[in-house]
Amino acid sequence: MSVARCPVAPAYSADPTTPTPETLAYSLTLPAALASPALARAAAREVLKAHDLHDMLDPALQAVGELTAVAAQFTESPNFYFSLRYRASTLRLIAYDSHPRHTQSKLAVACDARRRAALRVLACVCRACDGTWGFGESREPGGGTRTWATLPRAGVEGYGGR
Repeated sequence: MSVARCPVAPAYSADPTTPTPETLAYSLTLPAALASPALARAAAREVLKAHDLHDMLDPALQAVGELTAVAAQFTESPNFYFSLRYRASTLRLIAYDSHPRHTQSKLAVACDARRRAALRVLACVCRACDGTWGFGESREPGGGTRTWATLPRAGVEGYGGR
């Protein structure tokens, strides 16, 4: 009688490559809870430092907090999704919540106004950094709302002094 053995997993050496801004690509699934914006800011702080984006910390952390607070407030599911990407010298932040687009036009207008008001600080941060922001129907499976902000690295230089 022969005994089968499990194959031994191959040994992989740790990747010695130092993270760079261009390799920043992270996603988080966060609970729809009051603590989530603080958790998202803490994670983003470490990610930005690891990828040598110290100069972007202040506006990025403010934007992360605003996006995740609104996503936690609006989502109708127990969690929401948040991503951070850095491409073409721009930090791209996206929150996906499960709140669907309303089919009744007056309700859609009222809901959009409520979301826009909740994101007024985000609008100020993006304007100060020559960035953009917005929200709309999510193209992801399951629908919901996609809220995003872009912060160009060149635009954050004078963020604190504006």
